Amino acid sequence: MEHADLFSAGLEADLSENAPLAARMRPHRLDDVIGQTHLLGKGASLRVAIETGTVGSMIFFGPPGTGKTTVARLVASATGSGYEELSAVSSGVAEVRKVIERARRSRAETGKRTILFIDEIHRFSKSQQDALLHAVEDGIVTLIGASTENPYFEVIPALVSRCELYQFLPLGGDEIRALLDRALSDPGLGLAGGAGGVATAATGKVSVDSIAIGGEVRDLIAEAGLGDARRALNILERSVVLARSKGAAQVDKTTVQEAAQRKLVLYDKSADAHYDIISAFIKSMRGSDPDAALYYLAVMLTGGEDPKFIARRMVIFASEDVGNADPRALEVAVSVSRAVEFVGLPECRINLAQGVTYLSTAPKSNAAYAGVDAAIKEVEEHGAKYPPVFLRSTGYRGAKKLGHGVGYEYPHASGGYIGQHYLPEDLQGHEFYKPTEHGYEARIKDFLARMRELRQADGATRAETDEQTDAETHE
Repeated sequence: MEHADLFSAGLEADLSENAPLAARMRPHRLDDVIGQTHLLGKGASLRVAIETGTVGSMIFFGPPGTGKTTVARLVASATGSGYEELSAVSSGVAEVRKVIERARRSRAETGKRTILFIDEIHRFSKSQQDALLHAVEDGIVTLIGASTENPYFEVIPALVSRCELYQFLPLGGDEIRALLDRALSDPGLGLAGGAGGVATAATGKVSVDSIAIGGEVRDLIAEAGLGDARRALNILERSVVLARSKGAAQVDKTTVQEAAQRKLVLYDKSADAHYDIISAFIKSMRGSDPDAALYYLAVMLTGGEDPKFIARRMVIFASEDVGNADPRALEVAVSVSRAVEFVGLPECRINLAQGVTYLSTAPKSNAAYAGVDAAIKEVEEHGAKYPPVFLRSTGYRGAKKLGHGVGYEYPHASGGYIGQHYLPEDLQGHEFYKPTEHGYEARIKDFLARMRELRQADGATRAETDEQTDAETHE
């Protein structure tokens, strides 16, 4: 798009009568921004950088409707900078280079810096992002990128390293309600083509062109906003339009539900939410909270996640986090995985739910997981040591001449349990697997304690025998 002064053509377009309510509600000052107090509150890092004029290139990331574009424009206004805005969806390298050239001329002629705001910067290809590097490095433009995705996943490292990262959070319920109250109480906004809202002390409601909006309805709109200010304001505006078209005296819950349509699920199986939700899902099962685990399962299924991916994560979890505290957990997880492939959606959600609740409520142990990692670390740090000679293969001619198998004791010939050591000599007594007291693993712990006693006794006996042999040899 062409160069735009923040408070001329661009802002006037936003505040035109035909612009959506969310656009007309954009604040003109930092103090009017609702939410993001961790970034814009008194003494917060971004607020200080703006007030002192020391802002550098930045990437704002977070869900839609949390104020990224608004704050970018306010940064330009507060710092007296030129302002250019591009959308990664419709712009390419040619547009980026034109902006950079205009910024270069502006700096040379007026000494004024230019803020380049790129919406949805994660949609830029690598070559498009590369085109920004030198201009950002040399300070020709101060880049503000906006992304709904985690920039560590979607933006090239070279660009990330040149930018400060600021995470924008979904607005809380109280923040959305404050935003709605502002829209309803400001007659200058012309809500839905009307004259704004007027509160009536007698009813506790707000009247918009004689259409009442009660507190419960406002709360419902705030909830339907899902932390997205733009969505909440759009629902408010559509609700008023729908109520007016029906000749209704007030906005009711049915009208709000109609205006909101289906609640959007903030989940993209190919994006950042994919990692956050699956992480929450696994940690909820690990924390033995089946309600939370079922909720995140529902978020993934509603968002279109592949149920086979979920099932695979459950199979891993069964060994990593339940382990031998409940050996059946792996059987259940594998059965769920097979059921998912056999049944498919929507019915396989039931199989997944059964597995999730079983794994969530099973006793937990990561001893097997920790044990194999400890053994791998030992091998990586100290190399692989050969097994004792009596454990080595005797399956080829000449093996016995090398002493292979000599001294091996067959456990079944001695009642099933013997005290012979199996680790390499340098590692004897080392414990990689340390079972817990949880579930079935408590029995395993007791069994291993008895086996270790046997091995200690066997070691002491062999030491005595060796001493006697040495003594007889010297005699």
